[in-house]
Amino acid sequence: MFTKFLEQYQIGESWLSKGRTITEADLVMFSAFSGDWFPLHTDKEYASRTLFKQRIAHGMLVLSAATGLFQFEPGVVVAFYGMEHVRFTNPTFIGDTIHLEVKIIDNQEKDNGRGVITALQEIKKQTGETVVVATIKLMVNKSPNH
Repeated sequence: MFTKFLEQYQIGESWLSKGRTITEADLVMFSAFSGDWFPLHTDKEYASRTLFKQRIAHGMLVLSAATGLFQFEPGVVVAFYGMEHVRFTNPTFIGDTIHLEVKIIDNQEKDNGRGVITALQEIKKQTGETVVVATIKLMVNKSPNH
């Protein structure tokens, strides 16, 4: 998705990523890395007594895993610029397969041959349910010929 120079993006253009299945190992490794051992993510018995009836993936794990589904082109993408309006709208369970649906909603030229692309990001699972929605921003270069 983020493989083109600034002036090549059109408002409304969209992209669909490949999928990635969230595993129990993902939850364990994310807990170890982040220090977030909240029982809703790590304790099967505790989670069985919640409204979800089972363990759910950390919201930040889902966001992090989704980052790996983007396509970034070195020399085009300068940096991740920010994220706004993040909402975790449905649970992601062990065994769910997530994918990204991304739509360009803004394209702003900045200075020094760069600009910011703004996109609506929806992370969805195999059921079609949206599990995370956010507005993301990436700083990208303009074409060297522009």
